[in-house]
Amino acid sequence: MNIKQFFDDGLAHASYVITVGKQAVVIDPARDPQPYYDHLKETGAELIGIIETHPHADFVSAHLEMHETTGAPILVSGKVGAGYTHRAFDGGKTFALGDHSLRALDTPGHSPDSISILLSDAGGKQLAVFTGDTLFVGDVGRPDLRESGGNADSKKEQLARAMYSSLREQLMPLDDEVEVYPAHGAGSLCGKGMSDEKSSTIGKERRENPALQSMTEDAFVDWLLADQPFIPKYFPYDVDLNKRGAPSMQESVRAVCREEFGFTPESKEDAVIIDTREEATFKLGHLKGAINIQEGNKFETWLGSLVAPETPFYLVARDEETLDTVIRKAAKIGYEPFIAAAFPQRESSSEASMKPIDMDHFRESPEDFTIVDIRNASEVEEGKYFPSALNIPLPELSDRTGEIPTDKPIVVHCAGGYRSAAGSSIVAAELSGQTDIFDLSEAVNDFQ
Repeated sequence: MNIKQFFDDGLAHASYVITVGKQAVVIDPARDPQPYYDHLKETGAELIGIIETHPHADFVSAHLEMHETTGAPILVSGKVGAGYTHRAFDGGKTFALGDHSLRALDTPGHSPDSISILLSDAGGKQLAVFTGDTLFVGDVGRPDLRESGGNADSKKEQLARAMYSSLREQLMPLDDEVEVYPAHGAGSLCGKGMSDEKSSTIGKERRENPALQSMTEDAFVDWLLADQPFIPKYFPYDVDLNKRGAPSMQESVRAVCREEFGFTPESKEDAVIIDTREEATFKLGHLKGAINIQEGNKFETWLGSLVAPETPFYLVARDEETLDTVIRKAAKIGYEPFIAAAFPQRESSSEASMKPIDMDHFRESPEDFTIVDIRNASEVEEGKYFPSALNIPLPELSDRTGEIPTDKPIVVHCAGGYRSAAGSSIVAAELSGQTDIFDLSEAVNDFQ
């Protein structure tokens, strides 16, 4: 028996292939199925099952594409209401994998249709549990992502109470040595305090995970609902897409309109332009109104946080190779159909720029500037860098730029520089011409 973990750093997403003999099952696959096919080819194993622990909110799964390519059945909770051919896999049902078995545990809490998968050997010994977004290392899944659906079973307090029961009735009773393999790690927005460790054991989580400590149900609900991070705009869209099943990634990526080098979109005044170049290059020259979401580990999360689903947008990169990368990252969250056109940028098509801040002036007289802190409210609660700063979290910024005074130059900052590149470009797009806009960028570290 072999368990292979695939980890996507950008989305902090973990998926798995379990192989027993020459049979294999994949759990919670990412959008691109090729890494799983490569692994199956290396091991010589046949894929006999594709399991979804729930319809994911933060990425698009390849379950339908893999089913259509391999013929392997999709196993998912019957409560999902899946729009694709599947086998209902919940309520303690089992699935044979060689001489091992997989058993579905009903573990609602993150969603009403979440399951965990218990792997046991031929003798019935419990080996591992694949917990999806129910139990993480050091945390549990957030219960507030399904409220927009209007289902009473999806209300966050109801799901928090379901989570309390799932942990204590389904997962905590498992053997201490059972390995825990979650669907996410540190950096995911599907929880609030995950560990950097990518796996654990039931015994360790029972001892160390704050959610598994002795407390009343009411105390657990209060703890779980407090201080959850923001919900990106794309999360409900991805849940619905995963319920339907996404089309082939490669075919969908190939369908993206690719324009010639230096192409500039028509009607730029109304266009959403996402410029993925490094912030220093962006500031030297860019298309008017462009938002600077730099290519990097969190590009896809911020794309889906700042651009609403179904919104056509232009995608700009420094070269064709980077363009390929960001198109594929957009596809990981199902955004490739919304790309109106993708093209490399060059200096001759630049229409706007951003001046560097006079750091000596800012250090000596910060009161001469309007300072906008775009960190999350929970970060600001731990301490402000500048007492007079106006806090508008980055996901809310485009809707709240009207709250920013323009009688002074504006300085935008975050915690390390990545978010402020996007934030300052949003403010510049909205308020350019009314006052100067500056990005404090990595210099914010001097003030912490």
